[in-house]
Amino acid sequence: MRFYEYRHIVTFQETNLVGNVYYTHHLEWQGQCREMFLRDHAPEVITELAQDLSLATVRCSCEYFAELNVFEEVIVRMSLAEMQQNRLTLGFEYWHTLAGEEQLAARGEQQIACMKREAGRLVPTPVPDALRRALAPYT
Repeated sequence: MRFYEYRHIVTFQETNLVGNVYYTHHLEWQGQCREMFLRDHAPEVITELAQDLSLATVRCSCEYFAELNVFEEVIVRMSLAEMQQNRLTLGFEYWHTLAGEEQLAARGEQQIACMKREAGRLVPTPVPDALRRALAPYT
């Protein structure tokens, strides 16, 4: 399975009083990874988002296996888990290096509904072709 990779350096702002990453930041990194994927592989979708397309996150989750700390590099790997009608399910893995070896620190998932703005409300719309093509190699 191929994945899209986003690298992130943990900052003090992302840690709690104990010194490890506060759990909600993993979900923020899912969003950042998804946005960078669009920038790198589906810029047409960004144009559609400025018009009437909406990519609504309807569900997200994260399971934590190891603590992450300030100035660690976190590698967020995203893949397509499922695509049905107007919905995408993206899988995320969070890796860090410990004692010279990559280790899985967390695993998450996000489901996105493709919607269009019509008459002041959101209605389901098929996954845009540009996004389908961009995600195809990441299944």
